[in-house]
Amino acid sequence: MNENSSCCTPEDSRHSGGTDVQVGEVTTTYKITGMTCGHCEGAVSSEIGEISGVSSVQAVASTGLVTVVSKAPLDEEAVRAAVDEAGYELVGQGV
Repeated sequence: MNENSSCCTPEDSRHSGGTDVQVGEVTTTYKITGMTCGHCEGAVSSEIGEISGVSSVQAVASTGLVTVVSKAPLDEEAVRAAVDEAGYELVGQGV
């Protein structure tokens, strides 16, 4: 999905709200452009969730923010590549 299209049903999603962060884990928030619905959230979450060390991903289309919990800090280029694969653009680390 490389267009700014919208769809209404999520596919395979690693979206996990309310995740308890374990000691030694890192939480990072990224700003993504182009997400408009649950499908977008699922696509981004699925791709980022495949990065080694990621334990949870929560994407919110309405804000464009994606919160990632991982065992160690992630390489931003790996996150950028995953977001690109999902068809969206990583702006950078968010709030």
